[in-house]
Amino acid sequence: MKIIDFISENKEYLEDIITRSTYHSNAIEGSTLTYAETYAILFNDNSFKINNKEPREIYEAINHKKAMLILFNKLQKNELDLDEYFIKQMNEVINQDIKDTKGYRNVRVMIRGSEHIPPSPEQVNNLMMYFVYNYNHDENTDIFYKIANYHLEFESIYPFEDGNGRTGRLLINFELLKNNIPPIVIPKEERTTYFEFLRNKDVEGLANWLRILSENEKERIESFKS
Repeated sequence: MKIIDFISENKEYLEDIITRSTYHSNAIEGSTLTYAETYAILFNDNSFKINNKEPREIYEAINHKKAMLILFNKLQKNELDLDEYFIKQMNEVINQDIKDTKGYRNVRVMIRGSEHIPPSPEQVNNLMMYFVYNYNHDENTDIFYKIANYHLEFESIYPFEDGNGRTGRLLINFELLKNNIPPIVIPKEERTTYFEFLRNKDVEGLANWLRILSENEKERIESFKS
């Protein structure tokens, strides 16, 4: 069975992967929601009260779930090409009711805590056109190396005003699931490790790390089958 079919047919794992991905990806970006709060928001657990949280954090959780479901639906329909429309769609959903941005950024941005200066907005359209073309024509047989390489490039281009990290991490799982490889969840506890790979543009290190995370997820998937 294809992993995407298992995800769609196993309600418990579907809730598990959506909750963990949403919780950890948003926490990496600074969200203060707990895991329990995230689950309650995503799956309508009305028995759990959520107090003193910013509306933005609640929208971030809901939007991330929506984006994941769009991603899963695209794969289930066997729409396997990565295109700019899909990338923009992911980011637009992630930012819904927060920034309501559409398309690539038209302003200069700086990345907090990073020495890297993203390219000017005038360069983004061409850079993303080449990014998608090269991505779809890359015949590297090591899928983890390919994913790591393009994830670093995507985050370097920083094509959107906000949500670049969350969008990029969703694209990692799109490529993995497209190739019937278990998805990954980058733990918030390993945020520093992740950012070091980005800062150093360490393709090989990131590739090996993603491979380990995917192998860990494979074991988790097996536990849901028993």
